Amino acid sequence: MAGSIDARLSELGIELPNAAAPAANYVPYVISGKTLYISGQVPFWNGELKGVGKVGKDMTAEEAQKIARICALNIIAQAKAACGGDLDKVARVVKVGGFVNATDDFTQHPMVVNGASDLMVEVFGDKGKHARFAVGAGSLPLGVAVEVEAVIELA
Repeated sequence: MAGSIDARLSELGIELPNAAAPAANYVPYVISGKTLYISGQVPFWNGELKGVGKVGKDMTAEEAQKIARICALNIIAQAKAACGGDLDKVARVVKVGGFVNATDDFTQHPMVVNGASDLMVEVFGDKGKHARFAVGAGSLPLGVAVEVEAVIELA
């Protein structure tokens, strides 16, 4: 039987990607006590890299916002893996951090990372409201436009 979060994903027509394996000497998540730390997620969709480029040059803030959403879908996929497939174990999304590969004059980092934040609230409701940072970066791994990390409290 699917849990309430799985039912919510289905209701929203949201499909989660496969949880990506780490690409270097780190783990995709760590559970310490009741806190789940999810490593930065880049916009892989079932093995295919999406959203390569620099925001403000190669894509608009609106296009990058969709890339941030893909990163957040990967966060939820990692959370699901960490919770043994049961997203109802998520008590709260505590913090989301977003890095935006942008031109020097780009200033809409928060708008881009809204793509991730809005998804968390869409999926988890009030439990998805979180603290956050959104910063610009001169470059990101594999040339992606956005990378997002998260801290989640488990029930």
